[in-house]
Amino acid sequence: MIFILLTTVFVVMRVLPGDPVQMHFEKMASPETMLQMRIQLGLDKPIWAQYFDYVVGLFRGDLGKSMQDYSSVGQQIFSAFPATLELAICSMIIAVSVGVFLGVESSKSYNKPKDHVIRVFGIVTYAIPVFFLGMILQMIFGVWLHWLPTGGRIGPGLTPPGLNIPLSASSGFAAYFIAPSLAGLVLASIYLVAAKVKHKKFGRRVLAISLVFFAVGWAFFAGLGLYFMSSNRVHLSTGLFTVDSLLAGNLFSFGVSLKYLLLPSLTLGLVLCGIFIRLTRSNMFETMRLDFVTAAKARGLRDRTVTYRYAFRNAFLPVLTMMGLQFALLLGGAVLTEYTFSWPGLGRYLVDRINFRDYTAIQGAVVVFGLFVSIVSLAVDLLYAYLDPRIRL
Repeated sequence: MIFILLTTVFVVMRVLPGDPVQMHFEKMASPETMLQMRIQLGLDKPIWAQYFDYVVGLFRGDLGKSMQDYSSVGQQIFSAFPATLELAICSMIIAVSVGVFLGVESSKSYNKPKDHVIRVFGIVTYAIPVFFLGMILQMIFGVWLHWLPTGGRIGPGLTPPGLNIPLSASSGFAAYFIAPSLAGLVLASIYLVAAKVKHKKFGRRVLAISLVFFAVGWAFFAGLGLYFMSSNRVHLSTGLFTVDSLLAGNLFSFGVSLKYLLLPSLTLGLVLCGIFIRLTRSNMFETMRLDFVTAAKARGLRDRTVTYRYAFRNAFLPVLTMMGLQFALLLGGAVLTEYTFSWPGLGRYLVDRINFRDYTAIQGAVVVFGLFVSIVSLAVDLLYAYLDPRIRL
C-alpha cells in the first residue's frame, strides 16, 4: 500500500503544473542559475531515474532534501509531528468521550425525543465543514468573548523546557536509588492496573510478574543514569507543550498551552464525534437485544451495570476499530483544522509545501502519513484479536 501510495504521489506531483525551481526564485533568476539548480536537485534526469534515486534513498531512511531551503525533509516533518500528535490525542479524547456517551444514551432512549435530538446532533456535527465550525468557534470564543486565542500553539516568549534530571555524583542517594525505585513502581503499577482490568486474581503469579516489571523499570532508569553521568543531567522533552510544561512543573505554561490547544481540538473533536455517536448507537441497540443482556436484567442488576459492564464491552469492538482508523488519519495531519488555527503541524506543513511545489517534502510527508496509517491499523487489528477471542478461532 505504501509503495503504491508513494509511486502515485511521485507521478502526480510531476504531472501537475508548477515548477519548484521557478517558485524558489520567483522567476527572477537567470536561465543559467535555474539550470544549475535543476542539476543540483536532480530534476534534469529522466523521471524513471528520479524515481529510482528516490526509492533507493527511502530504503536508506533518507526522505531527501527540501527544494526550497535544502534542509532535511525528515527533520522538518518530525519537528512538526509533536504538534499534530498533541492535537490528535486531545481531539480523539473529546470525540470518543462525547460520541460514545451520547451514542449509549441514544440507544437507551431508542425512538424517543432524546434519541432524535442526539441523532440530529450527530448528523450535523458529521456534516458541518471543519473549517466553518472552527471559524464560528473563533468568532464566539476568541473575538466576542476573548476567552481563547484564535490561532498559534503557545503564547509569545513561552517555551516549555521539559524536565532536567540531575545525574551527577552530587545528586547522591536520590538519583541512584529513589528515582529508579519510583520508575519501577510506576511500571509495576501499570501492570497491576492492567491485571485488574482483565479481572485477574492477585496471586503469586501476578505478584511475581509485577516484581519483574519493577526490576525492569529500576534497571532501566539506573542504567540511564550511568549512561548520562558524564553530562551531569538528562533533558526529557516530548515536544508536546502540555506534557513538557507538566514535566517542568510550570503550571502557568501548562495553562497557556491548554488554552491554545482547546479550540482546535474542540473543533476537530466535535466533527469526529458524529461518527462515534452513530456507530455506538447502532452497536449498542443490537447488543441490548441479545440474550445475555436480557438474562442480566432478569437477575436484577442495575441498569447502569447492564449497560456499561455487559452490553457496552461487547459493542465496543467496532468502535475501537474506528478509533484506530480515525486516530491514524489525525496523525496524518488534520489539514483544514491546522490551517484554520495556524497550528504548526504536519497538515499545515503539507499545505505550505504544496504551494511551493516542493516535490521531496510532499513525497516525504505522504510516505510518513502512509506509515502512520499502516502501523496504527496493524496495531488495532492485533488489539481487536486480543480483546475478541472469536477472532483467534
